[in-house]
Amino acid sequence: MPQQQLPAVSVIMPVLNEERHLRNAVRHILAQEYAGEMEVVIALGPSTDRTDEIAAELVREDPRVHTVPNPTGRTPAALNAAIKASRHPIVVRVDGHGMLSPNYIATAVRLLEETGAANVGGIMHAEGENAWEEAVAAAMTSKIGVGNAAFHTGGAAGPAETVYLGVFRREVLEQQGGYNEEFIRAQDWELNFRIREAGGGVWFSPELKVQYRPRPSIKALAKQYKDYGKWRHVVARYHSGSINLRYLAPPTAVCAIAAGLVVGAAVTPWGLVVPAGYLAAITAGSLPAGKGLPLKARAQIPVALATMHMSWGVGFLTSPRALARKVIASRRPAVQTPAPVAE
Repeated sequence: MPQQQLPAVSVIMPVLNEERHLRNAVRHILAQEYAGEMEVVIALGPSTDRTDEIAAELVREDPRVHTVPNPTGRTPAALNAAIKASRHPIVVRVDGHGMLSPNYIATAVRLLEETGAANVGGIMHAEGENAWEEAVAAAMTSKIGVGNAAFHTGGAAGPAETVYLGVFRREVLEQQGGYNEEFIRAQDWELNFRIREAGGGVWFSPELKVQYRPRPSIKALAKQYKDYGKWRHVVARYHSGSINLRYLAPPTAVCAIAAGLVVGAAVTPWGLVVPAGYLAAITAGSLPAGKGLPLKARAQIPVALATMHMSWGVGFLTSPRALARKVIASRRPAVQTPAPVAE
């Protein structure tokens, strides 16, 4: 695409308690190898750290950076607020702990043109900064950890159910009314489902890569994946036919392991074969996943895998039906004509 025809781009960022990574994430955006016009709109939740102070510094340092408030602190509300406050025809979602590769935006714009897709995205490239985060990153990029999800493990370019983050045509977001704000998690999957149901294309490409920083503790990882499972079940109830076997694997494993432990304790030691088999499987699966990592990180991969699987499964199994009823009763938020940007 000739440089003079490059569309202007709005980068939207939902941010809450991101003092550790926000400045670096914005630096990766502003340093993009893209000749078109660009703005960055940061939606600020009620952070309890220095996030707001850092965001204010970024606004003072570069006129392309703006902020809008997100009093709820919820990700979909932040995304919609940032979309409304932005003004360009291409909308790029970036999280406060995501680092774009240098040619990410240029590549995404080219792919939108080449494929005609409504949304394009690529690989969630998890990278850790210590042994635990390295273990989680290895788990999150392995098939034993996340199945065959291309945006985690890579794969050939092509149509996809969903992609990581996303680079959208604005008119598609406006047609869909933006993100459904009732979906605290899984809002990306739910929006992409609606886009596909309306006839739009969602395109995955391994050319697009975003560095992702994993959760820093077992507790934080468990909460993240429990929320994933809980809200993925809400999507399944809200959109019939949207579930597949990959999503049923963690809750099935939780049920099988729980049954094995009960039988093993109350009836026969043979019941322990199931949980023992699971432990053996994740231990064996962690060996190729941890190739090249320090021993301390490799030793923690089975813990990360078990935390992800069990938390996701428990979240899926305990997801209240009331959440789905609330979502069904709600009206999707309307993304209107861009509002003035608040700095």
